[in-house]
Amino acid sequence: MFSSIPVYPSEVHNQIIEGLEPNSITIIGEYHKQPESIQFFEELIYSHFQQDKCLVVALEIASNQQSILDEIAEGRATVADIEIPQMIDHPPFRVMIDGLTRLKRNGNCLKLLAIDAELGLGVDRDEWMASKLLDQVSQIPILALLGNLHTLKKVDWNISMSGVSLYVAEILTSQGRKIRTYPQIWVDKTCNTRNRFISSDEQETIRLINRRLISLLNASEYETVSGIVDGVIFWECG
Repeated sequence: MFSSIPVYPSEVHNQIIEGLEPNSITIIGEYHKQPESIQFFEELIYSHFQQDKCLVVALEIASNQQSILDEIAEGRATVADIEIPQMIDHPPFRVMIDGLTRLKRNGNCLKLLAIDAELGLGVDRDEWMASKLLDQVSQIPILALLGNLHTLKKVDWNISMSGVSLYVAEILTSQGRKIRTYPQIWVDKTCNTRNRFISSDEQETIRLINRRLISLLNASEYETVSGIVDGVIFWECG
């Protein structure tokens, strides 16, 4: 799984790995089906295990697939057996799952968790995922890979909006949990050769969050993103 991943984590990785503390939840955001997003997430996991520490890894897969994940880790099923939503499913994602289950099978202190709600279940997905994450809060840190919008800790919805749901990060924040979120943003989806970390107190982060995320919503733009995300992983051309 990790044959192409560097042994020494970059500064971008270090910024995030340092926050993988007991009782914490860290959410890495992504645009779905971006292969480099998967590799970045794998690199974080690999770097964390280099410290001989435990980790809970949460994925945007329906919770009814948990038994299949467990069977894959036990060698009684394969990644072809797991059901993954079409909007998320792509070969690198399944390769990652296969690699993570191999890590677990080889004795690494890893818990792999499917946290999404089933389609057609009639429940709020963000509430479901937040509940699943809250159930896992312990001395072992949690690292989750979710769509970018789920990383927003607060959305200023326009007054015309009613009955809006909270995203995962906002629900967790309202519960007083120790949560850090880092959306991944691309200058365009073909610029994927280099990434850098931009902290939440930089003007560039405000512009990126407004243009790439808030523009998708019927919501007011942010004047500051401190307290909204903890930073951005920005992908650009080399």
